[in-house]
Amino acid sequence: MAMPPRLANLDKIGGPDAVANWGYGWAWATAAPFPWFKQFASHLGGTRNGLVVSWPEHIKARGIRSQFTHVNDIMPTILEVAGIKTPDSVNGVTQQRVDGVSFAYSFDAPKAPERHDTQYFEMMGNHAIYHQGWLASTTPVNAPWKRGDGSVLPNQYKWELYDLRKDFSQAHDLAAKQGGKLREMQALFKQEAERNQVFPLDDRMTLARFQAGEGQKPKRSTYSYWGSDLSIPAVSAAPLLARSFRITADVDMPQAPATAPLVALGSKFGGWSFYLKDGRPVALMAASQLDGDQSRVAAAQPLAAGKNRLVFDFRYDGGVNAGGEMIVSANNQEIARGRIARTISKLPEMTDTLDIGFDADTPVTSDYPADGHFPGKIGKVDIAVGKPGAAGVAP
Repeated sequence: MAMPPRLANLDKIGGPDAVANWGYGWAWATAAPFPWFKQFASHLGGTRNGLVVSWPEHIKARGIRSQFTHVNDIMPTILEVAGIKTPDSVNGVTQQRVDGVSFAYSFDAPKAPERHDTQYFEMMGNHAIYHQGWLASTTPVNAPWKRGDGSVLPNQYKWELYDLRKDFSQAHDLAAKQGGKLREMQALFKQEAERNQVFPLDDRMTLARFQAGEGQKPKRSTYSYWGSDLSIPAVSAAPLLARSFRITADVDMPQAPATAPLVALGSKFGGWSFYLKDGRPVALMAASQLDGDQSRVAAAQPLAAGKNRLVFDFRYDGGVNAGGEMIVSANNQEIARGRIARTISKLPEMTDTLDIGFDADTPVTSDYPADGHFPGKIGKVDIAVGKPGAAGVAP
């Protein structure tokens, strides 16, 4: 009997061939002794993290620093120790205020009073406020396995109150005993939330929010890119997931048959790649990194040297994570046709990009060198996209 794919790949967790994700139970357990875990901005299990700073020539008093420090303090700290003034403008763009506070003051003064004494938190509706040793936290309305629908109002959250100076792990809720302090903290959260455009709160979980974001994108059906070595964040690029699309690329092929990417989106953990293998055009969908979870449609013959117009036409079956038919044409002649067994509707990594002429970060496939660039020239790439989830042909 064949070993189940998940079990067969168990030893790959933590290595370059895995994008590991924790189940709810393990996430909760490894956040102990703090309540809740990642994605719950209301409690320390979701916000408290260790940070190691090593600077042997300058930090003499080694050990733990317990002053409150937030991630937005890192940039001001680096600027201070590097002797760089915080810029008012970058590339002609006036910068927003810097909320963080350098924690370099603690390097040689482990017991110095903390300087970052107020900080709000919010994520998917769950929110909290820290102020001078106190933490007011909202009790999560939705369990991690329950999808919020965006209907919870700010006044429907119950609040908890903790004195972290005496109760570092949020074990003793003082909300009932210290009503005045709680109201003070609630008012402070409202002030900070308004100052930082936190409202309106949205309790929907990640996928629903991504889908809502799709609706906020410009209503475009075509995208054009010129030249090679372009890298566009996936959230801003032509959307190729869960829909039909047509990629038209004007390429100038080198004399020697090339093996290199032309257009790539995502990674081997989930993504599309349109590339050349020994000069032969190939379309590949990696539904995951697991063996057999890739669909490949390849031409039998290499393209001729010189100018070619290459078209990858994907006709989606419709629905979610469905398959479809891929048709590859060169110079108005069909050169390959085949099935894409299944696709993906969301990229696994937030940093994924759409790349032209190369494949940034983790490549979609090992069919070409990881650092390879197309040796010819790419004049223009046009991408036409259909409506998400709809079957048929791209416009």
